[in-house]
Amino acid sequence: MPNSDLIADIESPVKTRKRLFETGQMKLLALHLISLAPKYGYDIIKDIGEIVGGGYCPSTGTIYPTLNYLEEQQFVCVELSEDERKQYCITALGLQHLQVEQRSVEKILLRFDTRKQIQNNEQYLDIKRAMENLKASLKLKIQHSELSAEQIRVIAEQIDQAAVNIARL
Repeated sequence: MPNSDLIADIESPVKTRKRLFETGQMKLLALHLISLAPKYGYDIIKDIGEIVGGGYCPSTGTIYPTLNYLEEQQFVCVELSEDERKQYCITALGLQHLQVEQRSVEKILLRFDTRKQIQNNEQYLDIKRAMENLKASLKLKIQHSELSAEQIRVIAEQIDQAAVNIARL
């Protein structure tokens, strides 16, 4: 097994999860989805799961407080269906808010589209593995070494140079 594969297989004693959504992004994404068509909470959960990919599915404990917030801000209104289910519809104020935040919504959608491409496309498996190897090696170095300011600078320069080299391909 090559060294790069060994690094990817090392289990770190400290597992940190990067947040998928920064502050306010889930609200914007939910509002965007509601702007496309009125939605039930379950529909929003499914749609966000499809957008994010990778087996992610937001919990009801995330979605319903988000929907309550959007309703409190008067960005959405609720209509009850015949079976007493809440269906969320966008308001004029919600459309106005989405217009102001359109670039943010586009960035969110683009980020998740790229994430899904890397996760789901077999031709990108080597890239995904290499990215995971880089993360693992950085975690190990940080956890098991006292890095000097100079070492930190050199590591950052090498990563920046790799980014430049990739952009030039």
